[in-house]
Amino acid sequence: MRRKPIELAAIATAAVPGLTPTAVSSAPDDPADFDSALLLDSEGKRWRVRSPRHAEASARLETEFLVLRAFAPAVRAELPFLMPTVAGSVRLGTLTTFVYSHLSGTTRSVEELTSGPAGLAREIGSALAAVHDLPRSLVSNADLPSYTPNEFRQRRLNELDQAATTGKIPAALLRRWEHAMEDVSLWRFNPCVVHGDLHEDNLLVEAGRVTAVTGWTDLRIGDPADDFAWLVASNEQDFIDAVLKAYTSSRRDVPDQHLLRRAALSAEFALAQYLVKGLATGDQDMVTEAEDMLESLASDIAEYGGQPISVEPLPVKDSPDAAGASVPAAANGSGTGAASGSGSSAVTPAVTVVPVPAGSTTPAEPAVSIQPAVHVAPIPAEQPTAAGSAEATGAETPGTKGPDDTSTAAISVINVKQG
Repeated sequence: MRRKPIELAAIATAAVPGLTPTAVSSAPDDPADFDSALLLDSEGKRWRVRSPRHAEASARLETEFLVLRAFAPAVRAELPFLMPTVAGSVRLGTLTTFVYSHLSGTTRSVEELTSGPAGLAREIGSALAAVHDLPRSLVSNADLPSYTPNEFRQRRLNELDQAATTGKIPAALLRRWEHAMEDVSLWRFNPCVVHGDLHEDNLLVEAGRVTAVTGWTDLRIGDPADDFAWLVASNEQDFIDAVLKAYTSSRRDVPDQHLLRRAALSAEFALAQYLVKGLATGDQDMVTEAEDMLESLASDIAEYGGQPISVEPLPVKDSPDAAGASVPAAANGSGTGAASGSGSSAVTPAVTVVPVPAGSTTPAEPAVSIQPAVHVAPIPAEQPTAAGSAEATGAETPGTKGPDDTSTAAISVINVKQG
């Protein structure tokens, strides 16, 4: 259900007793999940209202409320930016709307950020480093999600399988993403605290400085590359490099060398996640928009190659024409090495198997005598009469043993008459 800014102002008066709005305007936010507005009260104070559109978005706001409460004053004091404070909430049916105290600064578009002063890139890099260096106990104590590198990679693969079942994602993108997700060397990183929903609408900027970071609905322990996805999607490499340089110098841990590759993968895969969300909520406009963006991405990658998202290069897939041409040639028995009339040579198999010839051969082919490796002949039986005759004459008979006989009959057994 979409709520207008004037409706959000009315809800805010129920959430914060004594609040008297005098002006209201819409505020940028994720249109698939939230309606937002900025209020000005009778005392000149500013407030921000966020109202969820569905149950999942409401649960995220309630999670953010727990996260913000977990940030003790001592933790907030060490951050180079301000964080929201919940001023009140009101539950309407199954959805909860929250009102936050206003923070100084305004949101800027990606184009405005990338074309801004050089110091702004350093500010963003330092803010990212401060988030990623937050104590992990902050997340674990709040019972928020925590992933090891392999668990996070497997989670991405499961999401890819879910996205593939829609049948609406180009096959080239599915193959590209699967190859990157199965490249284990890409997923060697140190998990840290991750904002999880960082983009230009959650950064407040004033006078070239990042004054506040908002939108803490997806805090978790996971891959730091997720918070760089929106930057990589800008395709402003000089700005990205400046942010990464400031981030690296500010962090306590050295970032892994494949951080930007995973960030590029996350930026591309976000389109598939957007498609799945549109299908789940039945929003046909979201689905159509996601399909158009996926087709555009597939075309750009096919034409320009796209950003590198894996360590191992994607294998070149054989074309269907080339694969299909060799199969019929082998199947129809044309592998004889002779060329066809059109000048194309037939395909000859690497190994030719010839059957063992039968006992009889044709007159055109000479018979080939096949001899076994070992010839076994029976030991001839003794013939006493012939043997005696041979001894008398000194000649060998065909059945007797010659001087070169090597049979193993070493002992002869004879009958001895008892006297």
